[in-house]
Amino acid sequence: MQIRKLARIALFPALLAILAQIAVPLPFSPVPLTGQLIGIFLAPAILGSRGAVLAVLSYLLLGAAGAPVFSLARGGLGMLLGPTGGYLLGFLPGVYLAGLMLENQPAPGILRTAAAMGGCLLCTYLIGSLQLKFLMGYTLLQALLAGVLPYIPLDLAKLAFTALLSIRLKAGLTATNRGESKAN
Repeated sequence: MQIRKLARIALFPALLAILAQIAVPLPFSPVPLTGQLIGIFLAPAILGSRGAVLAVLSYLLLGAAGAPVFSLARGGLGMLLGPTGGYLLGFLPGVYLAGLMLENQPAPGILRTAAAMGGCLLCTYLIGSLQLKFLMGYTLLQALLAGVLPYIPLDLAKLAFTALLSIRLKAGLTATNRGESKAN
């Protein structure tokens, strides 16, 4: 792996930790609104499937070890095993799926990028709502009402913003890489 790619992978856990602190607790749900999904959507678009999985896994391991990287400056294994842990764990298959959809596409369009991020969001919702259902004793409908439906509008706005942002970032990174390889 190139040093540049490793450096990008290493930056993503920090980005996720910062975005997780943009959090608003909701009175009807144990799941807060956070900015994390912006970083989760960006990771596969910038890093590819393997790089995104490494970045997210690093983030989750930091949090599991007790670093206050999860929402509201929380950390510890209990966060992954608790009601909101399924959403965190759902990031892994989500970024892998999105990365696969975007890899080998030098300049994926907005629709492909948004679809990949939508797949990531569905993985996150699925695993998160299942863990929420089982740990909280909710019915499936209660889990969806507490952990998915209220979040859809804002999550779709994050998805649209991040899809546009990632296309511009990837184009800029590609141009930078081309310029540096010509200079060598």
